[in-house]
Amino acid sequence: MVATLRIRQYRWSDLDAVWALHQIGLAQVGLLPGDGVYYDDDFPRISEVYLSDRGDFLVGEVTGSGIVAMGGLRRIDDQTAEMCRLRVHPEHQRRGYGGLIMAALEERAGALGYSVLRGDTTLQQVAALELYRKAGWRELRREVRGNAVVLYGEKMLNAGVSQVFTR
Repeated sequence: MVATLRIRQYRWSDLDAVWALHQIGLAQVGLLPGDGVYYDDDFPRISEVYLSDRGDFLVGEVTGSGIVAMGGLRRIDDQTAEMCRLRVHPEHQRRGYGGLIMAALEERAGALGYSVLRGDTTLQQVAALELYRKAGWRELRREVRGNAVVLYGEKMLNAGVSQVFTR
C-alpha cells in the first residue's frame, strides 16, 4: 500500500529538508555544482523568489518520513510561470508523488492566473521526462550545458497539447 502524500505550502522551517531533497535528487542523476546546469541560489530565498512574487512552493509529506517531494512555481511574466524544483526522494519514487505535486502546481498556476507553464529537465532525468510527457508538455528546444543536455518545455493550461519530451 502506498502511503498518502500530504501536500502543503512551504514554510521557512522546511528549508533544511527541502535543501537536502534538492541535493539528493540532483546527485541521483549525476548533476553537481559547477556543471553548468546546477544552481541553488533561490533556496535561501524561497519566500521572496516564489511565495511573494505570484508563485508558490509546495512540499509533499509522508507520515513518518517527513518531506519526500517538492516543487515550485516562479513568475516569468503576467501569463507565464516556471515549474521548477520538482523532486521526489529516491526512496519514495514510482508511487505517483511526482505526478501529484505536478498536478497541484498546475492547478495552483491556473488559480494564480497563468495560462502557460514552462520548465526544464535534463536527459539524465528519465523519470522527469516521462512525467512531463504524460502530463502533456511539449518540447521547445534542447541545449547542451556542461555535460548535460537540457530540455526546455511548456504546457498551455486549460488546453490540449501534443506530446512533449522525448529521449
